[in-house]
Amino acid sequence: INAALNRLTSYPQFKNILHFLYPESEHSKIIDLLNNIHTALDLQTKFMRKLVFDVVEKTSTNFTVTGLKNISPEKPYLFISNHRDIILDSAILQAVLNKNNFPTTEITFGSNLMSNPLIIDFGKANRMFKVNRGGNPREILKNSQILSAYIRHTITEKKVSVWIAQRNGRTKNGDDKTEVALLKMLNMSGKHSINENFNELNIIPVTISYELEPCCAEKVNEVYISQTQKYIKMPNEDFTSIVKGLTEQKGEINLTFGKQIKINNEQMSVKDIIKEISVKIDNTIYSNYNFWKYNFIAFDLLNNSSEYMNFYNKNDIDKFFNYKEKIVNKIKGNKFEITDIFLKIYANPLENAKLKK
Repeated sequence: INAALNRLTSYPQFKNILHFLYPESEHSKIIDLLNNIHTALDLQTKFMRKLVFDVVEKTSTNFTVTGLKNISPEKPYLFISNHRDIILDSAILQAVLNKNNFPTTEITFGSNLMSNPLIIDFGKANRMFKVNRGGNPREILKNSQILSAYIRHTITEKKVSVWIAQRNGRTKNGDDKTEVALLKMLNMSGKHSINENFNELNIIPVTISYELEPCCAEKVNEVYISQTQKYIKMPNEDFTSIVKGLTEQKGEINLTFGKQIKINNEQMSVKDIIKEISVKIDNTIYSNYNFWKYNFIAFDLLNNSSEYMNFYNKNDIDKFFNYKEKIVNKIKGNKFEITDIFLKIYANPLENAKLKK
């Protein structure tokens, strides 16, 4: 880990992040600190926790945490989270756990993100492990089996928690949905009944809510292009998204730990049980989502309603329209369709909370 941190401090991109957060006079002290760290726990306690909370303080107006009573420091969990920001979703969770004297977690990280040396070193130092994406059907199956076995071993044998996103990649349209394929992967390594296979993972749904969507314009653009053709990422696009996620304003942020998902239904088929688990995770995430004025305004605009008009005023609407225009004007194409995609990013979480089964 020390070698990775020594390399980390030499990357120009890392120095840019330091410039964003700290005055020049503090940089040498931070680099000295990193050069003398030898364990992941030391890194998270002495550096990452402060870094994450400094990012939160600089780029948000308020940060709250709820649901800590739903977890115990004595128990390892599989934290299944909605996914809005490449780095911050899991980084905020680690900082919150560390600050409140809970053990931190290992973190899944898509192999597609391992294209930048800084990210590789940062990931390894922070106990991230690679999730292989892509490949032919045989490779996908083998990679899923390896990942499933590793997650189960980490939780049940090593007694260490794991963070994983509920889906492959970030939610781009505001519609957080747990992928059934993720749950099938988790069940692959189980040695018992399907109930026991899932219950021994101690699944905790985690909801992260940002008042202002991270990388909003980029997400709208990707969804818009994907409607008519395959979206092809620009070189280094993921790294650019990571930096924007760290540096853009987010408004308020909330992190909520849901109650553990418990399964007790031997009568149902495996397919139906997996579907039931996905619904339970989704409903917990929807119930714990924090809503702000822009969610209510977007929902009312999209549905041509005044259902939530008591939650905002004309000044809020004016601010929202200015923000909307700023995002929409960055994107080439049909402005009506682009606006619709933008509104859904903010309206969909509220729609899901209303419609939850």
